[in-house]
Amino acid sequence: MSKEFIPPAKPIIGDAEREAVDEVLRSGMLAQGAEVTAFEQEFSQELLDGRSTVSVNSGTAGLHLGLLAAGVGLGDEVIVPSFTFAATANAVALTGATPVFADIEPDHYCLAPEHVAELITERTKGIMPVHLYGHPANMPALQRLAEQHGLALFEDAAQAHGASLDGHPVGTFGTFAMFSLYPTKNMTSGEGGMVATGDAEVDRTLRLLRSQGMERQYENEIVGFNARMTNLHAAIGRVQLSKVGEWTKTRQDNARFFDRNLHGVGVPAVADRAVHVYHQYTITVPEDRDGFATALKEEHQIGSGVYYPIPNHRLPSFARQEDLPNTEQAARTVLSLPVHPSLDDEDRERIVTAVNTLAKAGA
Repeated sequence: MSKEFIPPAKPIIGDAEREAVDEVLRSGMLAQGAEVTAFEQEFSQELLDGRSTVSVNSGTAGLHLGLLAAGVGLGDEVIVPSFTFAATANAVALTGATPVFADIEPDHYCLAPEHVAELITERTKGIMPVHLYGHPANMPALQRLAEQHGLALFEDAAQAHGASLDGHPVGTFGTFAMFSLYPTKNMTSGEGGMVATGDAEVDRTLRLLRSQGMERQYENEIVGFNARMTNLHAAIGRVQLSKVGEWTKTRQDNARFFDRNLHGVGVPAVADRAVHVYHQYTITVPEDRDGFATALKEEHQIGSGVYYPIPNHRLPSFARQEDLPNTEQAARTVLSLPVHPSLDDEDRERIVTAVNTLAKAGA
């Protein structure tokens, strides 16, 4: 009998989420309303030490509107990692600004402050690290750089709900931070994003931008978008928010199990005083990463993911000639294993046995 396939990610939707959606449907109030307001307030208290949050209809919209609200636009430069999902750089480009690609630290896959320092010019408006895979970027070093050069600091926290550094939650360091609520993230609203900010003017501008530029109906103050979250999505998000803490503990338990038992591959490093929330459990496979992933699936029925095989600077949409050795190395060697809360003890043992067998065989 063939073993059941273990997917690389698995959204968890239960009866509580279904009932929350049904309640909104019964109310007839489907668009942005009281559910959205409650979700924003609860997200703020649970994950951001009370920092104000603004919900939007996607993580990408959150980055785009956050940058616009922070004053980024034509002629500006924002330094970003190339090793991330394209939405990071896309959001910068969509403001009219230029994304400037920096290398990553090899241990944590986050923006390398020493390379950022080399790229700062008179056009640099801000620095936008990504808390990749759920590990916080080196925010103290990036904050020092930003302060020295009078730059803004933005956070792409799409994958890092609940991560922290030195006791401070990610999302509380920069002018704004964006959290994605896509189905494969550590928690979801079905689709959506949440933008956190401690700047009252940025907060108000975000709220205008997401709703056609108006605070009161038909009184459009600025040119805006329709990037609102619906009550339906917020209802799902509120239920998920009540569970994400326990799910994170399970992800961390799964990661510790893998750390102790995997051999022949590189396991994720965690910086001192950092809390990793393991959106992805990303190993390094020095030789033939793609063949390794194929063998995991075909021989062992275990899914995996490569995030990200093509760095942003080499995508056709940007096509830059850059010298980013750590980025190129990561793109060749990283492989993310299932770490989601649906894994049981048998799943974890299967993953360990499969990885160790393939690593020993040199697959």
